[in-house]
Amino acid sequence: MTALYPLVRRVLFRLDAERAHRGAVAASRIAGELLALLSIDARPPTSPRLARRLLGLDFPNPIGLAAGFDKDGVAPHLWPVLGFGFAELGTVTALPQPGNPPPRMFRLAEDRALVNRLGFNGAGSEVVARHLAQRLRRRPSIPIGINVGCSKVSMGDPACEEDDYATSVRRLAPFADYLAVNVSSPNTPGLRGLQDPGRLGRLVSVVREDLARAGHPAIPVLVKLAPDLPDGAVGEACGSAREAGAAGFIAGNTTLGRPGCASPLREEAGGLSGAPLRARATELVALVRRAVGPGVPIVGVGGVMTVADVIEKMEAGADLVALYTGLVFEGPLLARRLARELDAEMSRRAIPSAAFS
Repeated sequence: MTALYPLVRRVLFRLDAERAHRGAVAASRIAGELLALLSIDARPPTSPRLARRLLGLDFPNPIGLAAGFDKDGVAPHLWPVLGFGFAELGTVTALPQPGNPPPRMFRLAEDRALVNRLGFNGAGSEVVARHLAQRLRRRPSIPIGINVGCSKVSMGDPACEEDDYATSVRRLAPFADYLAVNVSSPNTPGLRGLQDPGRLGRLVSVVREDLARAGHPAIPVLVKLAPDLPDGAVGEACGSAREAGAAGFIAGNTTLGRPGCASPLREEAGGLSGAPLRARATELVALVRRAVGPGVPIVGVGGVMTVADVIEKMEAGADLVALYTGLVFEGPLLARRLARELDAEMSRRAIPSAAFS
């Protein structure tokens, strides 16, 4: 499949980016449902070097699926087959919403990047919870995270914002190994303002309180930060979130910047992901690690396409690494290849566990 993917990619790249994305999600759903129906207990690549125990969870390897692809949780059983050591579903909002008007996803082929302004399009947490209740009767062999965001109509009123997150948390907690609080998408107006230390601390407290009321007080909560957050603000955001009960951080999300992009489509509004984001995303990992010190889990996200990119994130302080845009350019077996290459490189360096920093 890896050898054939360049030919498949040529066909897919003739399609509108969002149309190709919808096709990939539909194919994933069918494959995931077939795997669940056949009760196939797929396991990703693992070894004593790759396996990690973090957040009270066992990760077979540190390569994960980032939020954004499986928004509605349609294929949780597929991700270990493709080699992922964990998968993050979502972003899920309390209310169903269509997102921003199309066109809203753009492929910057020259830059190995995507720009999207989807705007948290999705079925809403009530529908996602109902579907996950069926799909997760048998748990996959990897941790499943669920990423929650705020519905567009709730933004602007702090009480409504908090209730929106809390509603999704209550509905989705029974199916999550960890929860990710998304306050960093650039495509919902006002959302990034929730990274303000005071607002962020209050939001994390509300999420933790609702988890406790729902009978799931032990579920870890991670906060997903933006790469566009000023360096000086990263430590304040991390400190506030940690004080309120955040167990770790995801660094980071898409960027409004266009570092080094050559494609004419760089002018499209929205968040950039892919290769041009790699350096800043790694800087954000390092900033978060300096802010929180050792022992606090960090998921590094942004521009991961090669094993060198994985190692770069880990050397900067990431415990886990997640990807999405890399699948578009490198194919569906990217995670499996990266896990094997990482294991080989760790063996060559005589590193006993997946920790480079």
